[in-house]
Amino acid sequence: MKRETTGVLAMFLACFIWGISAFYYNYISQVPPLEVLSHRTIWTAVFIGAILLARRKLIIIPKEATLRVCFAAIFISINWFFFIYAVQIGKVAQSSLGYYIFPLVAVAFGAIFLGERLSLSQWFAISLAVIAVILLSFGVGEFPYIAISLAITFGLYGLVKKPLTIGPMRSVFWEVGFLLPLALIWLVGTHIFGWQGIVGRDGGFFGSNIKVSIALMFTGILTGVPLILMAFAMERLKLATVGLVQYVNPTLQFLLATLIFMEPVGRVHLIAFSLIWTALGIYSYYSIRQERD
Repeated sequence: MKRETTGVLAMFLACFIWGISAFYYNYISQVPPLEVLSHRTIWTAVFIGAILLARRKLIIIPKEATLRVCFAAIFISINWFFFIYAVQIGKVAQSSLGYYIFPLVAVAFGAIFLGERLSLSQWFAISLAVIAVILLSFGVGEFPYIAISLAITFGLYGLVKKPLTIGPMRSVFWEVGFLLPLALIWLVGTHIFGWQGIVGRDGGFFGSNIKVSIALMFTGILTGVPLILMAFAMERLKLATVGLVQYVNPTLQFLLATLIFMEPVGRVHLIAFSLIWTALGIYSYYSIRQERD
């Protein structure tokens, strides 16, 4: 099998897992989101740490990378939280919108923070995304805060990680490693002191139900496997190809939201999503052209 073909398959599988992961988090929706996030952090560290040790890869992080990894940990934890929260409150369509908007946010951040020059087509694509957000805010009467939070935190996550050269698995291991103390403190609080978090629900599920406990442990594999597949794909594919395949994730989320979870999607939503899809089409077309040139 050709190198590029295996890369596309790996990237597709990673995005497929991300896209249908809403199913999984919906299964454990009785567990408060901060508790799910804490378990996801702990078991991801265990899973990736075990792989790094098995491969005898150095886990030491260079001092110059420490601050960036800390910021990356903050941004990815907020991103994970809002995704879990979106599933639990029935806002998976907003989640998909956030991951559709993300590439355009990333381009805008490149212009703002890195001084990258954007073409008129890229500015036009970004303006369509802004119009879509405004349309949703006024047309539905609710600011799409989950979508915006997901897009911005993932954009900032990519921005701070861009100069890192320590490898994706080591980077993620240290990101969750920095969050481990907070995750452990929160779980102690939920189990011993009855902390409830922002949703006001009782926690402390781990150990009380075998199925839920195993499901919480599996979040580490659910998080780690797509990252490994993505790292494999990135070594074999052009960035434009990776960008196109990544749309599988929000597309699956949108289909789950509308066809399985039966979230209400009206005319305003469809118009807004059409604007986003048009913007992504323009963005992808010119990204491919630039990479070929």
